[in-house]
Amino acid sequence: MLISLSGTFPSDKKIAGVHSIPITEDDRETIEEAGLILESKRVPIAAWYWESTDTYTVFVMARVKEYGNIPEGYETTGRVTMNLETARQIITKIEGKGLRLELLEIAQTVFEQQFRN
Repeated sequence: MLISLSGTFPSDKKIAGVHSIPITEDDRETIEEAGLILESKRVPIAAWYWESTDTYTVFVMARVKEYGNIPEGYETTGRVTMNLETARQIITKIEGKGLRLELLEIAQTVFEQQFRN
């Protein structure tokens, strides 16, 4: 179950993982984020609740501060960048409607409110 957050981390359950949606200066979102250094401001936008472990995976958004080298063995295809609309089109074509599209809708709203210059 995907839960929209209001900029605060959930505190009622353990957080088992955190995934980032990095934002670049030219408003493209970096998908393969290995090797990125993010700004310290990280906005929790959504959490996925895992009933089997009674934990959350939290999704945060943050601006990219700089690009570092991708550590050996992390990403074999390099970085992939796209805007939210392109991500939406790809996910719709491959998966159809679902939780990833819900996450993109939340990300779009948070981006417009907190990250657009």
